[in-house]
Amino acid sequence: MPKLVQQSVTLPAPPERLYDMYMDPVLHAEFTGAPMTIGSVPGAEFRAFGDMLSGRMLHAMPKRMIVQTWRAFHWKPEDLDSILILTFAPDPAGGRIDLMHVNVADYDVDGVTEGWKKFYWDPWRAWLGKKT
Repeated sequence: MPKLVQQSVTLPAPPERLYDMYMDPVLHAEFTGAPMTIGSVPGAEFRAFGDMLSGRMLHAMPKRMIVQTWRAFHWKPEDLDSILILTFAPDPAGGRIDLMHVNVADYDVDGVTEGWKKFYWDPWRAWLGKKT
């Protein structure tokens, strides 16, 4: 049965900048260390980490929210696409990203949970630390 992953992270940048960094393919690649493709209009393709992740944009509320379909390359064909919801809000320490990742393949929930920290939150924080 598909699972839900929920996380919140605070990073040392305003939420508007964090949103822009996620949506900008060049900046996204800089902080993750891997190329990516993304568009903001519904239906736009999303690909990251050498096509290890893929999906489509469902909704973008500029500077506030991103909703995407999302799947990992190793998921089984019968696995549902997951839905990723990222919201961006102010925080005294900078900006907060709240993540809700719905319908994660049950056998990959631990990998996805750890993957957000390992491939996004930690490198993003380190990249921001070098730029400030």
